[in-house]
Amino acid sequence: MDPRFVQLSESLQQHPGRQLNLPGLELRDSAVMAPFVGRGEDPRLLFTLRPAHFRRHAGQVSFPGGVRDPDDATTLHTALRELHEELGVPERAVEVLGMLDEIPTTSEFRVVPYVGLLDPAVELQPDAGEIAEVLEIPVSDLLVPGLRRTEKRVYRGAERDVYFYDVGRHTIWGATARILSNLLAVISGLPAWAEASSA
Repeated sequence: MDPRFVQLSESLQQHPGRQLNLPGLELRDSAVMAPFVGRGEDPRLLFTLRPAHFRRHAGQVSFPGGVRDPDDATTLHTALRELHEELGVPERAVEVLGMLDEIPTTSEFRVVPYVGLLDPAVELQPDAGEIAEVLEIPVSDLLVPGLRRTEKRVYRGAERDVYFYDVGRHTIWGATARILSNLLAVISGLPAWAEASSA
């Protein structure tokens, strides 16, 4: 395995994502997979673009994921099932590296984000009913200093930061941007990634 992913996996295992503790707030479980694919020297993160006609999250850039089904034994099962349903990636083609901090959404979901490494030989088969486009974004493009911008929004009477990443013709924001920010913070602290980006 690429030393960068070995180091990322070790870091995620040593510092597992924090669980949410929001007393009095009932949140529905959901999960996403932040999938890397190691094609060439510059690893890429896969995102999906939701169709414009969707009632919820129309036209948004997301990680593959969704609501936990009653048949899902764990949220990891949810993330892997959704990755398969949305992009046709079988579980055997994913190496799960770890998980990031759980985050709440304004629609009252608890999102459990997992990080995975896809077999580079896997053929993506996007579900046309759920996915308008698959985006492969080089990690180096996401680590550009100053790329992330922040806006203040008020939710439930409290001010909170909302992150935005403008990449090409797309903007990543909302829960996906928060998960991405967490992942990039982990990556930026790992020597193997810093060495590769400066090479």
